[in-house]
Amino acid sequence: MTEASDPGSDSDFDFDFDLLCELTEASGVPGYEDQVREVVRRELEAATDRVRTDAMGNVVGTVEGDSDYTVAVAAHMDEIGFMVKHVDDDGFLRLDALGGWDPRVLRAQRVRVHAADGDLTGVIGSVPPHTLSAEDREKDDSVERVFVDLGTTDPEAVADRVSVGDLVTMEQSTVRMGDAVTGKALDDRVCVLAMLETARRLDDPAVTVQFCATTQEEVGLRGATALGGDVDPDLAVALDVTVASDVPDVDDDRQVTRLGEGTAIKLKDSSVITNPKVHRRMRAVAEDEGIAHQFEVLPAGGTDTAGFQNSHGATPVGAISVPTRYLHTVTETANGDDVDATVDLLTAFLDTETGEHDYTL
Repeated sequence: MTEASDPGSDSDFDFDFDLLCELTEASGVPGYEDQVREVVRRELEAATDRVRTDAMGNVVGTVEGDSDYTVAVAAHMDEIGFMVKHVDDDGFLRLDALGGWDPRVLRAQRVRVHAADGDLTGVIGSVPPHTLSAEDREKDDSVERVFVDLGTTDPEAVADRVSVGDLVTMEQSTVRMGDAVTGKALDDRVCVLAMLETARRLDDPAVTVQFCATTQEEVGLRGATALGGDVDPDLAVALDVTVASDVPDVDDDRQVTRLGEGTAIKLKDSSVITNPKVHRRMRAVAEDEGIAHQFEVLPAGGTDTAGFQNSHGATPVGAISVPTRYLHTVTETANGDDVDATVDLLTAFLDTETGEHDYTL
């Protein structure tokens, strides 16, 4: 465990918190997942029989089983971020979003600009309320109005170092907070962690398991869709975070999941309806093993689950989700016991997969 934990917390996690920090604090916007990919490759090389990457940057670690029946387990590496689209005459940067941002959360955030000769610290600027006109106060926030201030009075120095196409990510550390962890990019690095932890624990499976760290999920499930055709599994299980809006002023029916009530077995989101036989077996495994769980019916949002379902013919799919508050912000928050439950359920599900279950409907 890290020494930088919340002094008010006495909760212990079974998962590797230091690895979670390394994964979440690495930068990796869609299509440029290089930093986090290096970490994933290192961990998979230690835990699987062989590792490969493809032209989209997906990483696949294979654990050979006793049969040719193949299960793909997928979690995406990319995080939402930005690409520089313009450097103005005063040295401010204008951005194009990579993934879905709520512009309300962007004001006054610190960012990293990944320039060719090294990272630069910047802040997303905001106009003080003291000088806002009545008209300005009524304007809705939008990503198009966001600008990055690099803190220099020398615009030429900015133009010399920053180019159109440079990447921008949020600056935030991952810390423990009570029974939870909070930071940037838990979507979906906390699930990458769960996948890696499971790869470490899986011992002599009856089936071959392909642990897939995918790319470009935040811009349309692109890596998983391509990988579904390449891997062509007999069964696919995706891991992602899901909405936990169990906070004040949100009605119960809109909360989706709640922190501390266990891992979430996905029934549907806007991109997929999971195979009923798969999610029923997940529930049975959770009940048999005494693993805390809940069910996820997500009204909006897609996951890599859909990328595998029909990219190379019909494939039975299931999904396990980590309930997470404040998604697509720099303070995404997940309960540590829910993360442990996710690892426990995935491990137990794979340990009991024989390749003989009939998932046809």
